[in-house]
Amino acid sequence: MDSGGFMQAFQNELICSICMNYFIDPVTTDCGHSFCSPCLHLCWEEALTPLSCPECRAVSEKPEFKTNIVLKRLASLARQAKANHISSSEQQICATHQEAKGLFCEVDKTLLCGSCSESPEHGAHSHWPLRWAADEYREKLLKRMGSLWKMNQEMQNNLNQETDKIQSFENYVSLRKVTVRAQYWKMHLFLQEEEQVHLEALEKEAKEISDQLKESVFRMAQQKESLKEMYRELTEVCHKPDMELLQDFRNVMERAELVQIQKPQPVNPELPSWPIAGTLDMLNTFRVDNIVSLKMTIPNVSLSDEDARETSGGDHHGEAADPQRAEGFAVWGAEAFTSGRHYWEVDVSHSPNWILGVCEDVLTNVTDIINNSVEAFLLFSMKVNNHYILSTNSPPLIQYVKRPLGRVGVFLDYDNGTVSFYDVCTGCLIYSFLPTPFSSPLKPFLYQRSP
Repeated sequence: MDSGGFMQAFQNELICSICMNYFIDPVTTDCGHSFCSPCLHLCWEEALTPLSCPECRAVSEKPEFKTNIVLKRLASLARQAKANHISSSEQQICATHQEAKGLFCEVDKTLLCGSCSESPEHGAHSHWPLRWAADEYREKLLKRMGSLWKMNQEMQNNLNQETDKIQSFENYVSLRKVTVRAQYWKMHLFLQEEEQVHLEALEKEAKEISDQLKESVFRMAQQKESLKEMYRELTEVCHKPDMELLQDFRNVMERAELVQIQKPQPVNPELPSWPIAGTLDMLNTFRVDNIVSLKMTIPNVSLSDEDARETSGGDHHGEAADPQRAEGFAVWGAEAFTSGRHYWEVDVSHSPNWILGVCEDVLTNVTDIINNSVEAFLLFSMKVNNHYILSTNSPPLIQYVKRPLGRVGVFLDYDNGTVSFYDVCTGCLIYSFLPTPFSSPLKPFLYQRSP
C-alpha cells in the first residue's frame, strides 16, 4: 500500500459510521466501536432498541461514555489535513488584497486575510488561524450541545413521568368516583337515619303539645261550666229576699272570686326545629349577595294590623294587637328572576314585625303584595302583645315554630316552583311552599315595620 492509500485508510478510521464525517467528540462503546457522541445520542434517541451499538447491535450497560481524547485529536488533525488539500480556488479570497482569508476576527466574527488583519479597522482585534478558531468554536458548540442534550434527557424523563401520570390519574379518577359514590351513599344512609330520628322527635313533641292543648281545652271547658254555674248561683242570690241576700253575700262572693282566680292560661304551641345536615352548605352554593337594593327603598309605607292578622289567619287567641298603624319601609330586589336557583339572607333582628319573600316583578304596592297577589310567597312575623305570630300566605298558615331572631335565608328554586325559608342561626327549615309553577318574573321583597 502506497503512502496515499495508507493515509486514506488512516483517515477512514477517523470517520463516524453514522454521519460519515470526521469524529466530533468521539466516544467508544463497550463493544469497541466509536461514534460521534451527538450521533450516538440521536441514534439511541430514535432507535426502538436503545443502548445497542449501531454497527454490531451489542447492548451497552451504560448510556454515557467519556470522550475518547486520542481519537478526538486525530480526527482534528485529519480534518486539518483535508482542509490543507483544498485548492486555492475553493478558498475565500479577499477582494481588496487578493489574498486567502486565513484568519478569523474574534471581535467582528469575520474571515480576514493577513493584510486586512493589520488594517486600522481590525488591528486592535484578536485574530486566530482558521483551524484554531474552528476548533475553539467547535468546542463551544459541543458544550452547548451537551447542555441541550442534558435538558433533552431531563425533558424525556419528565415526559415519561407525565405519560405515566395519565394512566395513574385515570385509575385514580375511577377509584375516586367509587369513593365519592360510597360517601354519598353513606350520607344518604345517615340522612335517612337522621330523618327518622327527626320525624320521631317531631311526632313525640307534637303529641306532647297536642296533649297539652287537649288538657287546656278540657280545663277551659270545666272553667266555663264553673263560671256558668257560679253565674246561675249569683243570679239566684240576687232573687233572694234582702235578709237572705245579705247573709249569703260574703260566702258567695268569695267563691265567685275563687272561680275567677282559677282561670286557665292558653297554650302557645311551638314545635322544636332540628337542623338538617348540610342544608346551609348546599344553599350557599346558590348564594347571591346584595340581593336587596337600597335604591329601591320606599319609606313611610303603612301596614295595618288588620291586614297582617288577615294574612296570618285571623286574631290569635283573642289577644289584642299592637297599635293599629305603624310606619315602616319596603324594599324590592334589584333583579327579577325567571329561572335557576337563588339563595340570599336577610337580617330581621332589628324589628319584630316584618314580611319577606318573593313577589311578582310588577307589584310595587305593599298592600297589593300582601292581600291581592297571586304570586307572592311570604313569611310574616308579627308581635301581638307579648307573643309573636309566625305565618305564611298562599294559603294563610300559622307556623308553630320558633321565630328566627337573626338572619332568615330565602331559597327560590324557580324551575321547580318552590320558595323556602331557613333560620340561618340554627340551620333549621322554617317553611317551604309546595311546588307551584311560576308564570312571571319574581323579585325579592322585604318589609320591616318600626318596633
